[in-house]
Parts: sequence; C-alpha cells; structure tokens
Amino acid sequence: MVLIEIIQANSRVSIVVIAGLVSFFISLINYFVLDKEKIKKSKEKQKELQKQMKEHKDNPAKMMEFQKELMSHSMESIKHSFKPMLITIIPIIVVFGWIKNIFAETSIASSWFWYYLVGAIIFSIIFRKLFKLP
Repeated sequence: MVLIEIIQANSRVSIVVIAGLVSFFISLINYFVLDKEKIKKSKEKQKELQKQMKEHKDNPAKMMEFQKELMSHSMESIKHSFKPMLITIIPIIVVFGWIKNIFAETSIASSWFWYYLVGAIIFSIIFRKLFKLP
C-alpha cells in the first residue's frame, strides 16, 4: 500500500503524527464521556484537603481523617476516568499492534515507542488544554 510506504519512508514524522491522532482520539472521547464538573470539584476538594493536612501535620488523628476523605475523592476521580479508558483501550491495543508491524522494518524499529511516547505526551497536553479537560 502507498500509505504504508509513505509511513515507512518518513518513520520519525509518521510516528509523531500517529501519536497526535491517537492523543486526539483519546481527548475527544474524554471530552464527551467525562463529567468535567464532578472531576473539577473533586480535584479542588483534594487540593483543599492537602492544604488542611499541611496545617494539621502535628495532629495524627486529624491527618487520618483528612487522609480518608482525600482517598475517597481520589477514588471518585479514578472511577470517572475508568469509563473513557474502557472505551479507548481496545482501539489503542489494535493501533499499537499495527504500529509495531509497520515500524518493524524501519530505521526506528527499536526506538519507535520512545518517539510515540514523547509525541503522545506533548499532544496530550495540547489537546487537554484545547478541550479544557481536567
């Protein structure tokens, strides 16, 4: 196929573009599935609890109370993040299998993952800002 030949000829650029597309897909799913208000409130409460924990660091009983509440808010955030992860995990596994096969015969065969990872982190930060995700 012509597309595969182009990807293999321009392997470094292609892997970064693929990372951008996958990051966009994940951010788009998060945008539509996540309850941004609940997560935002939970994160604000976590920050407030951390601040209170610093103020009461000499009182172990109070610290445990704050720690329990902090843990419950953390679990709530994880619970909300779990749904988009379930939606995106299968397509990502398929894409990774495809990427591994495509880049196996290129100059970056042993390092394509690192190009992907750096590109995905950068694009993820950009798309999170654009979509105003928590």
